[in-house]
Amino acid sequence: MAQRLVLIKLHSTRAGEGSPVILLHGLFGAGNNLGALARALQDVRAVFSLDLPNHGRSGWMEDATLATMADSLADWMLHQGLSSAQFAGHSLGGKLAMQLALTRPHLVSALVVADIAPVAYPSHHDAVFAALDAVAIGQCDSRQAAAQKMAAHLQEPQLVQFLLSSLRRDQDGIYRWRFNLEGLKRGYGAVRAPPTPAAPYAGPVLFIKGGDSDYIREEHRTHILSLFPRAGMKIMPGCGHWLHAQRPSLFNSLVRRFLLAQPLR
Repeated sequence: MAQRLVLIKLHSTRAGEGSPVILLHGLFGAGNNLGALARALQDVRAVFSLDLPNHGRSGWMEDATLATMADSLADWMLHQGLSSAQFAGHSLGGKLAMQLALTRPHLVSALVVADIAPVAYPSHHDAVFAALDAVAIGQCDSRQAAAQKMAAHLQEPQLVQFLLSSLRRDQDGIYRWRFNLEGLKRGYGAVRAPPTPAAPYAGPVLFIKGGDSDYIREEHRTHILSLFPRAGMKIMPGCGHWLHAQRPSLFNSLVRRFLLAQPLR
């Protein structure tokens, strides 16, 4: 069956020189979320930080599934002249990287997956979407006003601050979401679904789990190894799902050590 390419523009930044590494952020985020990791790698790699479809400054998609986002990512690599790259992805970014590896393995020379498994997840962002909607309809003229509206739905200050980073001020002085909120709500079920493999990925993979997070569970291990037979696992104690932000030095060290140990294509 012919591959379907969804031709939307993906925004990216580049730092450093050398063999390419592509960093993919999580749901509601943007490419700069993994900025500390980019800085930890840019002395030895050409680091590309992408905004995923419907996020940041990238184009918007009507049909945002793991498969269609992987189409866009493969198309972006083609236009960048990248025949393959190493990848590191957190949460949704990790799922997208897994989808690419399982359907286009020639594009992925090595893969780091941060705190996500190749499984379906239940809905658990209702409060986040309620907070985002409150800001979207609230005509907020300051970030403080937006934070107050979100605080009615979210009790985690760190999460509120993370979401505030995706606000932009329009020409009328009103703060609006940079990401495609309606598209993310529409596609939420699709991105919670597991990757759809064409075949197991035979390349090197490192899964990094937050010690206090339940996104990767012991019962996932067999399925992970069925899709990624060379997968290894590292557990970062004392942090949850936001492991790259909670213990950045350890996270960056684990990713860097793993990627540098892999042979380059």
